[in-house]
Amino acid sequence: MSKQIPVVVDNINPYLLPGPDIMVAPRTKPFFRVPEMIMGSMMAEDGNFKFTPEELENFLKAEPAAKKWIRPLIGSDDFIKGKKRFCLWLKDCPPDELRKMPRVYERVKNVREYRLASKRAATRKLADKPTLFAEIRQPTTDFILIPKVSSERRRYIPIGFMSADNIVVNTALMIPDADLFHFGILTSSVHMNWMRLVGGRLKSDYQYSATICYNPFPWPLFYPDTYKARIEATAQKILDARKNYPRATFADLYDEISMPSDLRRAHAENDAAVMKLYHFPPDMDEPAMKIQLLYMYQALLEHFGEDEEEE
Repeated sequence: MSKQIPVVVDNINPYLLPGPDIMVAPRTKPFFRVPEMIMGSMMAEDGNFKFTPEELENFLKAEPAAKKWIRPLIGSDDFIKGKKRFCLWLKDCPPDELRKMPRVYERVKNVREYRLASKRAATRKLADKPTLFAEIRQPTTDFILIPKVSSERRRYIPIGFMSADNIVVNTALMIPDADLFHFGILTSSVHMNWMRLVGGRLKSDYQYSATICYNPFPWPLFYPDTYKARIEATAQKILDARKNYPRATFADLYDEISMPSDLRRAHAENDAAVMKLYHFPPDMDEPAMKIQLLYMYQALLEHFGEDEEEE
C-alpha cells in the first residue's frame, strides 16, 4: 500500500481539484463550429411498436406485408450490449396500405387507445397521430450515437457511427452530420476526462448529457489542417480495429480486461493526436488536464457569453 503524502494548495474548486472556482453551466447549444447533439425519439406506444427478433419473426409470418415498415430499434443498452430489437416505423405509411395490414392496424389502434387513456393532456393529444412515435427526432443521414449511460469501469464511453435506418430511442443521444474528426475528439481521453469531470452519475455509472457534457465542451479553437487530418486517420484506425472483431459487442471491446490490444493501441494513438492538437504535454495527468479544460471553458464563456434561453 502506497503512502499518501498531503499537498498544500491555494484553492480547491467545486470539482475537488486544486484549481480555479469555475462551474460549468448547462448550454442548449454548442459554443461554435460543431454539429448539434439531439436526443433519440420518444415512443409512448405501450410496447405495440416494439419487437424482439422472435416476436418479429412470428409477426411477419402472419403479416408479411409489414416487412417494409420494420426498422432496427436502438437504445443505449442495445448499442453497448449488441441486443437486437425492431420496431414498426410507419412515418410514411399511407392509410390505404395501413388498412390492408390488419395486425399492424390493430397495433396502431392499441397505441391510440393507450394515449387516450393517459392522465397527461399532451399524451392524449398524441392519440391524433397513432401511427407515429410521440416525438420524432430521427436523422435522415448517418450519425454518431452516444449512450446516455455507460459503466464507470470503461476508460472510454463506446460511441459509434450509425446509419439512418436505425431508429434511435431517447435512452441514447445522436449527432447528425458528424464526421471522423468529431468522432476522434469525442472518443479521446481529453473528452473522456471532461465527461468524468462534469458529467452526471446514475448510481456509479457515467451519465452523458448534451447540455453539460457536449455543448459546453471546449473544442480546440485553431489548428492546422494537418492536425485535423491526423485525427481523422487515428479515428479511422479505431473503427478499423473494431471491425477485426465482428461478433464482439461494445461491452466486450471496451471492458478493461478483454479490450483487444490493437483497439487499445488505436485509442492510444488517437489520444496522443488529440492531446497534441490541444498543445497538452504527452505526460499530462488527468487532474492537470481537467484544470486546463476548465480554463479553456472559461475563456470560451467570456468570448461567447452565457447561454441564451430558447424562445
